[in-house]
Amino acid sequence: MKPSVVILTYNSELSIRNTLASVATLTDDIHIVDSYSQDSTLEIARATGANIVQHPFEHYGAQRNWAIENLPLRYPWQLHLDADERLTPELCAEIAALPDDPPLNGYFLPRVMTYLGREIRHGGMYPTWHMRLFRTPYGRCESRRYDQHFYLTEGASAQLRRDMIDDIRMPLTEWTSRHNRWADAEVEEQSCQRRQGCIQPRITGNPVERKRYLRHLYNNAPLFVRPFGLFFYRYFLRLGFLDGPEGFIFFVLQTFWFRFLIDAKLFERRQPQRDVSTPRRSV
Repeated sequence: MKPSVVILTYNSELSIRNTLASVATLTDDIHIVDSYSQDSTLEIARATGANIVQHPFEHYGAQRNWAIENLPLRYPWQLHLDADERLTPELCAEIAALPDDPPLNGYFLPRVMTYLGREIRHGGMYPTWHMRLFRTPYGRCESRRYDQHFYLTEGASAQLRRDMIDDIRMPLTEWTSRHNRWADAEVEEQSCQRRQGCIQPRITGNPVERKRYLRHLYNNAPLFVRPFGLFFYRYFLRLGFLDGPEGFIFFVLQTFWFRFLIDAKLFERRQPQRDVSTPRRSV
């Protein structure tokens, strides 16, 4: 199988070279959808001969679906990546060995994350499954503003065995800044409880449907209690402490701080509007 590859970018100069190199032997049809980067991302991409288009960014789901609907893809299968994700040589070989016309419409890829240079393999973080390889026109992306996944509109799927690497190279200042914005996006999602265009939770479904079921349970837990519970579960019960100091930073920031920030923003939103012009009476 030779898929068309679609990569979303924005100020991705630290990682895009490795991402492009990882798929260079898999396909000759690579498309960059850029959100008006201001660094050297596009110069690096042009040097590889990738097709580059720029499109205003609304949210990830909208950007991915725009790419699905508008890019001139050469092949009937498409593979979607973020700018900080790359395929291992083993995964490239596994995809290349797939038949051109299998009795399936999509494949889930297992992803391992590297954080501060270390693979995070505990705490329930490996593998995380993502539907990234699918047949046109059966793949879509959820319309969620945050934590969106691809899904099939019809047909069966399977799981590949070899890893995709999510190589997070951005400085912690940028990483925390983005998570602050993503917290706002998650607050919007939990506030509107959208259902159309989203994967439905199923405890017996595919990996993403099961993840949605567990997230549904989490979202129904009490505010401020659930971040503590999630951190305890991932760091202690699921052995996240085995990932060393890098893992400790990751689980504190992503599992506890980020989720606590979401709860604080939800709490703030749900409070009645106060008239700040009237000073409080002192006792």
